[in-house]
Amino acid sequence: MTYQTNDNNHFTASDIMNEIGVQQIVSMFNLLSDVLFWIKDAESRIVFGNRYFLEHVGVSSLEQVIGCDDFDFSPPHIARQFIVDDQKVMSGKWVNDRLEMNLSKSGDIAWFVTSKRPLFDSQQNIIGSYGISRHLEKSSLVLSGMEAIKVPVNYIRRNYMHDIRLKQLAEISHLSISALERRFKKHLGKTPKQFINEIRLENARRILVETTLPISVIANDVGFSDHSYFSRQFSKQFGALPSAFRESCQ
Repeated sequence: MTYQTNDNNHFTASDIMNEIGVQQIVSMFNLLSDVLFWIKDAESRIVFGNRYFLEHVGVSSLEQVIGCDDFDFSPPHIARQFIVDDQKVMSGKWVNDRLEMNLSKSGDIAWFVTSKRPLFDSQQNIIGSYGISRHLEKSSLVLSGMEAIKVPVNYIRRNYMHDIRLKQLAEISHLSISALERRFKKHLGKTPKQFINEIRLENARRILVETTLPISVIANDVGFSDHSYFSRQFSKQFGALPSAFRESCQ
């Protein structure tokens, strides 16, 4: 496609993309008032963050975050997971709409949906990573007005430690089980069972760091009756067994 300017110059789409440059492109993310956007180098040091990202970590200018990493702004167990994710992404394992625990701007525990990708140079070498993250309630629930999802999600967040049946979730949502599953896939990109599992694992990760409870007790407290299954799922989600994760955070 060719575009014509007021002085009769003609530019192709490729010309325009080459002309605007990377800086203008990343600056466009400042227009997103509800999306955290960041770019990191190969050592997980921040290279760029949009305006909402800067507000989220509590600084007023980009210069205050350049060269910093997640340990400068987040609790150690959360920061560690962010950096582990970065390493996975740069090795080829993308993060797609993953539910994760973070802190809100007020300092309260909040849930975010995050995606990350590797960053390439002109020779297709991986030189870093970038990602976006949305507050779960502000993106999937409040903005969409999907009360049928908000109700079961809030129920799961309050009762994850108990046995939760799909039939039970469907009933409180006034939906069939199949309709409930379709809503979860559409708005969260995962099934209700996957969502329950992730909520339990995120809470287990927090308890591992904040307490000295035995791992078997933690597994049971967050809703896993099988200790071995809990360990396998934890390792799959966070890249380390619960014992190794706790040791690394200490």
